[in-house]
Amino acid sequence: MNIAESVLDYPHTAAPAPAQALEIAPGVHWLRMPLPFALDHINLWMVTDGDGFAIVDCGLGNQATRDLWDAYFAAAHGVGGSLWVSRVIVTHCHPDHAGNAHWLTHRFGADLWVSLGEYFAAHAIGESRAGFSVEYQLDLLRRNGLEKAWLERMKERRGNYRRNVPEFPSAFCRLMDRQSLTIGARRWTVIMGYGHSAEHAALYCESLGVLISGDMVLPKITTNISVSTVEPEGNPLRLFLDSLDRYAALPADTLVLPSHGLPFRGIRERIAQLKEHHRLRLDEVEQACVSPKSAADIVPTLFRRELDTFQMYFAMGESMAHLHFLHAEGRLERRIGADGVLRYAQA
Repeated sequence: MNIAESVLDYPHTAAPAPAQALEIAPGVHWLRMPLPFALDHINLWMVTDGDGFAIVDCGLGNQATRDLWDAYFAAAHGVGGSLWVSRVIVTHCHPDHAGNAHWLTHRFGADLWVSLGEYFAAHAIGESRAGFSVEYQLDLLRRNGLEKAWLERMKERRGNYRRNVPEFPSAFCRLMDRQSLTIGARRWTVIMGYGHSAEHAALYCESLGVLISGDMVLPKITTNISVSTVEPEGNPLRLFLDSLDRYAALPADTLVLPSHGLPFRGIRERIAQLKEHHRLRLDEVEQACVSPKSAADIVPTLFRRELDTFQMYFAMGESMAHLHFLHAEGRLERRIGADGVLRYAQA
């Protein structure tokens, strides 16, 4: 969902070319990999770590992305060169971030660093365990008003995570909030964020003035905030908005390295934008619920465009998240209809 930008400072107006890297800060290198979605790219980072590099996020686990990694390694050090990867850090378990974690750690004999919540979520989603099956997902969407035709199309999502994260490491090093990591000669602090995923780990280096923000703070689009099948009564939008305060406390001139879009300065302005965006959307949702509305009924209020099946899945999650927030605040009442569908109306 695009929202208007405030004046943000972009040190670089173009991304690095495929299989090339750009040093965005001392010892911090920026790579970009394609995604086969409307959001067509992800930014990845390599941080100098002694004689090698720590990789932060790793792209989809498909052949196209691995070919680009191979091309980068070859261009950087020659075919069969001695580039060493010290560790692979995954901000969170979503496929564009975690897809090649096993492939890279196995290739270099490196450790995976990830939070506990994201590690187990990756395995549970990949194995359709603990409520992550398509059947659980479709039942949640049905109870929130999604029509049968959409539900039938969404059955095609079966196995989607496993296709993009074909394997995930069987062991890991745990990242925790406020943990201090030494990468090369510099200290990085883990700042956990919530709402987008279980335990999203952003990394901040005070000496560089750099935040690797993952998906928690993006310059042009808003982070997807969805209610999960395994936490169907959750309030992820409250968790997300509260998490933003952690990043707003960083110095105003922090260089933000997001997973999507261009690196920028202006973190406080951007966070103010994001909060205002959600405030306006919450007001619109509340106004729309003058009569009882399901999450499916609210989708057109939040997304004023035609959606494909992939986009509708995330749109439903966002609609539920906004309704749950308003319900928790006492601004909406929730009712269960005779058809078993949850609907919300002004209190």
